[in-house]
Amino acid sequence: MRFVLVTDAWAPQVNGVVRTWQHVTQEMTRLGHDPHVIHPGAFKTIGAPRYPEIRLAIFPGKLLRKKLEALDPDAIHIATEGPLGFAARKWCTRNNIPYTTSYHTQFPHYLRQYFGVPKSWSYKFIRWFHGKARHTLVPTKQVGKELNKNGLDNIVVWSRGVDTNLFKPGYPVPEALASLDRPVFIYAGRIAIEKNIEAFLELDLPGAKVVIGDGPPREALEKKYPDAIFVGYKFGEELAAHYAAGDVFVFPSRTDTFGVVMLEANACGLPIAAYPVTGPIDVVQQGQTGYVYTDLREAAVEALELDKEPCIAFASRNSWARCAQTVIDHLAMRRDVPEPAPAVNVEDVQPPKSAVA
Repeated sequence: MRFVLVTDAWAPQVNGVVRTWQHVTQEMTRLGHDPHVIHPGAFKTIGAPRYPEIRLAIFPGKLLRKKLEALDPDAIHIATEGPLGFAARKWCTRNNIPYTTSYHTQFPHYLRQYFGVPKSWSYKFIRWFHGKARHTLVPTKQVGKELNKNGLDNIVVWSRGVDTNLFKPGYPVPEALASLDRPVFIYAGRIAIEKNIEAFLELDLPGAKVVIGDGPPREALEKKYPDAIFVGYKFGEELAAHYAAGDVFVFPSRTDTFGVVMLEANACGLPIAAYPVTGPIDVVQQGQTGYVYTDLREAAVEALELDKEPCIAFASRNSWARCAQTVIDHLAMRRDVPEPAPAVNVEDVQPPKSAVA
């Protein structure tokens, strides 16, 4: 099967959308399919408002159309509600080509919080953008219920995965964290206003706070919270080692749809402390893999008492192979396609990089 993913979020961006689709396309390749990614890197771009490091395609319609016609895909998935997503939706609907979409970002919450846009307006847009898709994939049941309540009825719940060969306990403690007082509370992700990171940095906690990631507010936050350790973005084994050096993972966001970093932290043996909101309430097993409380400090302190093993066990049940299979099972096929060749063991073989267009 030739599969095309159209996404406004791709490397070098660092976020859950990019990470999810990188793993899904790699797993599809393992299974004998032929994934292609159409992303902003192939177009003229401009920096997104307030986040210039996020590049958005400028008037991509003509070039996108040429790419889609040349690829002649068996299935198309639109991952984001940006310029490329708009152009792909337009091409599919005009040509009566079925497609699927996914919902990654809580736009109604963000736009209400930061710009005062009524949620009813945002949900009207969401219904318009996703309503004609064969299926809209959402990360948790709670997100699905919220969208369904607001008029979207083509929902498929699509969880996330974690690479437990990479994210696991037992790494040497990174030098930057070796001399810190215990316990060590970890945050990982983009440093951005919507991540509510100051709710973590303001907590009166014993030990040390470590921030893994980067973003526009970092410099100001480093000055405001000089006792916190900011280590920048980390990747691969270096990221896993930083997780494994901690004692509790604090997830302060109130607006994420999932939070892949929580599974990564669990896989490294860290329990989660979070608010009881969409994302954490579907990911955290209360009293086993973490705590979700309206008092984030209470959740962080109580999480210190939890064992690592239930966290590791929970993460191991959430594979990227399972995540990719959900996508494959719900694609809108343009034509009958032959079954892929028998797959090798998807858990053991290192994936090649997927193609990009």
